[in-house]
Amino acid sequence: MKAFKLLALTSCVLLAAGNGVAQQNYSKSEGLLQYVDPYIGSGYHGHIFVGTSVPYGMVQLGPTNIHKGWDWCSGYHYSDSILIGFSHTHLSGTGCTDLCDILIMPLNEIRTPRGNQDDIRDGYASRYSHANEIARPEYYSLLLDRYNIKAELTATDRVGFHRYTYPEGKPASILIDLREGNGSNAYDSYIRKVDDYTVEGYRYVRGWSPSRKVYFVLKSDKKIEQFTAYDDNTPQPWDQLKVASVKSVLTFGNVKEVKIKVALSSVSCDNAAMNLQSELTHWDFDKVVDMSAPRWNKQLEKMTVETDDEASKRVFYTAHYHTMIAPTLFCDVNGEYRGMNDMIYTDPKKANYTTLSLWDTYRASHPLFTYTEPERANDMIKGFLKFYEQNGALPLWNLYGWETNMMIGYHAGPVIVDAYLKGIGNFDPEKALEACVATANRDDYRGIGDYKKLGYVPANSDPKKWENWSLSKTLEYAYDDYCIATMAEKMGKKEIADEFYKRAQNYRNVYNPATSFMQPRDEKGNFAANFSPDDYTEDICESNGWQYFWSVPQDLDGLIGLVGSKERFAEKLDSMFTYVPKSEEDLPIFSTGMIGQYAHGNEPSHHVIYLYNKVGQPWKTQKYVAEVLHNLYLNAPDGICGNEDCGQMSAWFVFSSMGFYPVDPVSGKYEIGTPIFPEVKMHLANGKAFTVLAPDVSRENIYIQSVKLNGRPYDKSYITHEQIMNGDTLEFEMGNQPGPVWYK
Repeated sequence: MKAFKLLALTSCVLLAAGNGVAQQNYSKSEGLLQYVDPYIGSGYHGHIFVGTSVPYGMVQLGPTNIHKGWDWCSGYHYSDSILIGFSHTHLSGTGCTDLCDILIMPLNEIRTPRGNQDDIRDGYASRYSHANEIARPEYYSLLLDRYNIKAELTATDRVGFHRYTYPEGKPASILIDLREGNGSNAYDSYIRKVDDYTVEGYRYVRGWSPSRKVYFVLKSDKKIEQFTAYDDNTPQPWDQLKVASVKSVLTFGNVKEVKIKVALSSVSCDNAAMNLQSELTHWDFDKVVDMSAPRWNKQLEKMTVETDDEASKRVFYTAHYHTMIAPTLFCDVNGEYRGMNDMIYTDPKKANYTTLSLWDTYRASHPLFTYTEPERANDMIKGFLKFYEQNGALPLWNLYGWETNMMIGYHAGPVIVDAYLKGIGNFDPEKALEACVATANRDDYRGIGDYKKLGYVPANSDPKKWENWSLSKTLEYAYDDYCIATMAEKMGKKEIADEFYKRAQNYRNVYNPATSFMQPRDEKGNFAANFSPDDYTEDICESNGWQYFWSVPQDLDGLIGLVGSKERFAEKLDSMFTYVPKSEEDLPIFSTGMIGQYAHGNEPSHHVIYLYNKVGQPWKTQKYVAEVLHNLYLNAPDGICGNEDCGQMSAWFVFSSMGFYPVDPVSGKYEIGTPIFPEVKMHLANGKAFTVLAPDVSRENIYIQSVKLNGRPYDKSYITHEQIMNGDTLEFEMGNQPGPVWYK
C-alpha cells in the first residue's frame, strides 16, 4: 500500500496573548457539528475546501493561498503559511483549478501588488499560523501575522459575512482584488462606488469553466472614508473602473471593527443586491453563525453513528459534511441564473445547482443523495434537463453554469435512472429519457459516432482522427447505455431498451482473450501492440489496464465468463491487490492510496474491492475494505488519500463504513463489505430509520460470521433499496478470522 505522510493536526485554538486584538473564542460546536473537522483532506492530495458555508450553498467563503500547482486546486493547502485574502467561491476536492472569486484582504498598510511566495515584503500577502486559525463549517477565523488583524467569516446561501478586528493606531482598510483568482485571471472586471457604504462590480473569467461571470455587491457597516480604484497597481481618479485587472482599496478611518457583507450573483449586480436584501438585512455576525450551525446539524443528523472511537467518529461526520459542499446552489433568490448560452433563465423552485463532477459522483455521492437528499436530488435532475434544453446534451462536468467537458461518459444518465427507478422526484421521465438518448447519440462528440458504428471507440494512429482515452470511453459509454436501457425498459420503450442493451455489451469488443485484459483497438480491429496493463497511457483515463478492466458493473457475470471461470476471476482479483510493479515515484499523481494495482485515490477502482462477493470469497472484500477504511481515511489533514472529488471519496467512506456499497449504482442493490461502527442509523425522509448493527466490530474483528435482517438469518451478498426504505435492521456478527460464506 502506498504510504502517505501524515501531518500533525494542530489545535484550533486562537492565541490572543499580546496581539492587541480583542478576541472572541468560539466555544466548541455543539451537536454532531462538533465532530466535523474541515482540515481533514486539506493536506496531501485531498484538495478540500477550508472555510465556511451552508449546505450546498452558492458561497464558499474561506482563505486563499498563492496558487502553486495541483495541490492548491481548492485555493488552500494545509502545508502553506501565506495568505492573499478571503475569496467567496472555492472548489472542493477537484483535480482541476478555478474559482476563488472576489478576493478581499484586510489591511492597515496600503499595498496593491500581491507579493510572491518567497518574498511578500512589497505585496499585500501575509503570513499566518494554524495555531491562530479556527476552521468550522459555520465559522472561520484567522489572525493575519503581518497586520495583526483578526478575520472572522461566516455565510448564508448567497452572502459572505466578514468581521475584521483591527489593532489601534492605523486606518482600517480592505483591498478588493478582482484580477486574482485561483490559477486564472479575469479578462474583464468592474467596480463602482455606489454610496458611502456600498460597492458593486463583476469579474469575468475564462478558466476551467469557459466563461464565468460573477457579480457582487459589497456593503460595510462603517462609512467608506476613501475609495481608490486601481488598474492593477496604478491608482485611478474615478469612483468606477472597468479594466481587466481591477483592484480597489476601501479605507474606513481609525475604527476598531469593520463588518463586510458580500452577495454574489451570476446574473447582475442588481440581483446580487436583491440576494443581500433577502438573506442578510442585519449586522449581527454571531446571529448568522448561530443560524448556520443548526442547518449543518440538521443535515448531519440524517446519518448517526455510535462508537467509542472518537477519531473514527470525526472521520465519518467530516466525510458526511464533505458530501454537502457540492453540488452548489446556482440561482438567485428570484430563481434567475445565467445559462451556458449566456442567457438568463429562471428556476421556479429557486433550486438550480452547479459544480457537478459527474464522472466521480455518479458512483456513490448521487446514490447517497437519494437517501439523504431526495428532494434536492429531484431538483438537481430538473436542472440537468434544463441544461439539456440549453445545450442539447446533459451535463458532464458543469461549473458555474458552463460545461467544462472534463472527463468522459454521459454520467448524468445513471443519476437520472437511479432516481427514476427508485421513484424519487417529479421530474418528467419522458423528457429525461429523451435527454439521455440524445446525449448518447452525439455522433460528432468524443468518438460516439465510431463507438456506435464499430462497437468501440477506436485508438487511431492518425492524429487527425485520434481519440484519447478510447478504451475508457468504450467501457463508460457501455455502462451508461445499460442505464438508459434499464429506464427505457421500465417505461415500456422496448425499441430503445433493445438498442441500448445491445450497446451495453460493447465492453466485449475491447476484451482481448490473448492477454485477458481490456485493450485499445484501432479502427481496423487490431488490438494495440506492446500493450502492458501496468502502463498509464493516453488510451486509458487516469488509470491503467488493471484498474479499468473491472469497469463492467452492468454485467459482471458476463465479465467472469470472458475470463473463463469464477476461479480465474478470483485469481485475477488477487493479482490486482498484490501485484506492485512500480515504485511510488513512478506512479502518476492520480494513482494514490495504492493496494497492489488498486488505486483508492481515483474513482475507477472504487467498486473493484467489492467484486470478491461475485466469486464466493467475501472475506477478501472484508479484508481490503477494512484496510481502506482504517488506513486511508484518517483524522488528520492528510487523512484522504487522493482528490476528494466533490464528495465521491467521502461518499465511498459513508456507504462502506455502514457495511455496503453501490457497485452498480442503478441496480438498487448494495454489495455487503464490512462495517466499522457498532451502530449506524440512516434517518430517512419517509420517517423511518435503516439500522446497521455490529456490536462486536473492532479493528481486529473485521470478518463477517453471519448476517441477520430484522432478526432473521440473511442469505444474500447484497441489501436492497427497498430494505433500506422499509427501515429494516441489518445485523452483523463479527470475528477476527474469515467466516463462512453466509449467502447462497
